[in-house]
Amino acid sequence: MFRLVAEVDASRRAQLRSRLRAGNTAASPELRALRGTPHENEVPLEVWALDRAGALAGGLIGYTWGGWLHVTHLWVDERVRGGGVGGGLLAEAERVAGVRGCRAARLETWDFQAPGFYRKQGYDVVCVIPDYPAGITEYTLTKRLG
Repeated sequence: MFRLVAEVDASRRAQLRSRLRAGNTAASPELRALRGTPHENEVPLEVWALDRAGALAGGLIGYTWGGWLHVTHLWVDERVRGGGVGGGLLAEAERVAGVRGCRAARLETWDFQAPGFYRKQGYDVVCVIPDYPAGITEYTLTKRLG
């Protein structure tokens, strides 16, 4: 018999992720091929835009893994939006990812955020999820690098 517990537990989360990765690697020749390569582990990637006073004007947070850049967060202060900061952050992240051997990038955005911006940066919509959350559409976009 099992007891189900709905709680946040960092130790169990790490154990579950480790076991899931081990099982996935055992089942997939493609994931086994990553072992011992620079693409085996997630490597954080952060790019910051600072104004002349050193204050945060924008930033990009993501990671590289499996030959891909995954952008998880990109934000630009509304005072400087439209001035190329977002494109610069994305271009620098793509450059660093390329140095790390990444061949592609992916990200998610909502309809009220920036799908048009990402399309202008060369990203293609590969998935659309309506009502995620209710009343909002989520887009997954990808781009080939280099």
